[in-house]
Amino acid sequence: MATKRMRPSGTWEYIIRRKGILPKPLSLTFDTEEEGDAYVRRLEQMLDAGILPEDLVARRSELVTVDDAIRSYMIKVSLPDSDIALLNALIGRWTGQALTGVDYQWVDGWIKSMKRKDVMAPSTIRHYVGALARCFDWVVRSGTPSLATNPLRLLPKRYATYTDEDSAAVRAQDKEPKEDEYRDRRLFANEERAVRRILAGEKPESRQRGPDLNFGPAMIFLFELGIESAMRMREMYTLDVAQVDIGRRTVFLDKTKNGSKRQVPLTTVALQAFEDYVELVNQGSAEMDGFSFAAGRLFPWWDGSRDKKVLAGVSVRLSGQFGRIFDAAGCGDFTFHDLRHEATSRLYEKTRLSDVQIAKITGHSDTKVLMRYSNLRGSDLAVQLW
Repeated sequence: MATKRMRPSGTWEYIIRRKGILPKPLSLTFDTEEEGDAYVRRLEQMLDAGILPEDLVARRSELVTVDDAIRSYMIKVSLPDSDIALLNALIGRWTGQALTGVDYQWVDGWIKSMKRKDVMAPSTIRHYVGALARCFDWVVRSGTPSLATNPLRLLPKRYATYTDEDSAAVRAQDKEPKEDEYRDRRLFANEERAVRRILAGEKPESRQRGPDLNFGPAMIFLFELGIESAMRMREMYTLDVAQVDIGRRTVFLDKTKNGSKRQVPLTTVALQAFEDYVELVNQGSAEMDGFSFAAGRLFPWWDGSRDKKVLAGVSVRLSGQFGRIFDAAGCGDFTFHDLRHEATSRLYEKTRLSDVQIAKITGHSDTKVLMRYSNLRGSDLAVQLW
């Protein structure tokens, strides 16, 4: 129960204590006893249910709950879109959960819940844990007394892998435990030739017509740039012409998925594809439907908007269009993002660059993640053996 007293000024002060929810006693002041009794009665009912009202959060300068920490972190720190989406999905999962109660036991319970209740893939679990761990790192650095250390950083290796107990709990629900599925799809030489034929307008075998090529020359250049540079689709279709430096054979990316800037070197094949594309656009190719470089953009599909829904829409449309192209070429299980896998693998196969150097080209901040892209063909490795 709250304690209350009348101050010499005539106002009423209420002291509320809730271990596990409030890091220290909460002091509230009201003009009248009637107003204070009514408010505190409602507040205590919510606190007893483990709920911390948002209007109370707004009054405090300290971080008290997990939701409070996430919201403050998202407001004060510039985050990549991927982290924003993950953290937004976590808001409300632990309504009223005090940061003072976030310990290793709490973390372990969350991990088990993602496996046994949500049946998430290990990679998805790692994404959620990583996003919240970075949030908690910021909370710890901010010096709040509610969270002195980050228990998410104490997790052991392979924490996201399903144990025998996890698997048994999932199978008891007539479901199957999840495993990481790393794509190792490579584009074989005959498939690459078939894709280029479709992009050139050739009709696929056993079909009356090929897929519609919206801005055909741009589609060809995007394919060539993807397979030669290992850039992500969005990094490419949002390029300005000025970002391509022919003299230095580089593309400068000022905004990437992980928020860092980087320069991507271009192969001679990519440079030739760029020059061919620029010439077609400048000559007013009918296939480009009136597109020009007047607005500074390199590709025609994006209008320059940074709205997330606009960007997502462009990505979906281009992915779908290339999906139809790959299907017509006889490799329907191949995706545009697999071009990034293919290009990275070729950097390993065709150069003597180190992991760090290749990571600077591809933009991977973690070389462990990079190794998943370097899917070297077993036959190519066998040739190098004695």
